[in-house]
Amino acid sequence: MAGKTPYDILIRPVLTEKAVRQNEKENKLVFEVAMDANKIEIRKAVEEIFGVKVKEVRTMIVKPKQKRVGFGKPGYTKKWKKAIVKIESEKPINIAELI
Repeated sequence: MAGKTPYDILIRPVLTEKAVRQNEKENKLVFEVAMDANKIEIRKAVEEIFGVKVKEVRTMIVKPKQKRVGFGKPGYTKKWKKAIVKIESEKPINIAELI
């Protein structure tokens, strides 16, 4: 993490219904992360911020989706990187309380 703080790597938690369900049942946290962050940096950032032991990190690039802007003109959402982090905790972390 040369020159990057953990807060530069983890941009925001993703709080969708699926992400909350994964947190409750499988102890997985979902984050939007920096595009240049790798799995090792994400693991260290989550361990440092939340004080938990990380078991597994999976990453993916979410492609832009076409949306209508204005009077039917095409626009696109942004391209972003998602990380799904599995933790070794007995109870799930309530990420909504920590924000």
